[in-house]
Amino acid sequence: MLVSAASAWEVATKVRIGRLPTAVQLVADFEGWLKREGFEPLAVSVDHGIRAGQLPGPHKDPFDRMLIAQALAENIPLVSNETIFDSYAVRRVW
Repeated sequence: MLVSAASAWEVATKVRIGRLPTAVQLVADFEGWLKREGFEPLAVSVDHGIRAGQLPGPHKDPFDRMLIAQALAENIPLVSNETIFDSYAVRRVW
């Protein structure tokens, strides 16, 4: 299973602004946590960035837009309870 670099970015941002204070240790060793839990990192590519920037629709969250773009580009499902993803024809689990 893959975990996007955008997820690391989002968690680190939320820790920095105080919205996720319990994740300080996760951010300090994000790659180590991924490895220990059996996940593989998914880097953000130029193609992912272009796709995210060109996505239609009013959804403005940059983290979500990147996850949508990566899921579409890599043809992989997204694990999320965010129903907004369904409007982008992403295969969503949860």
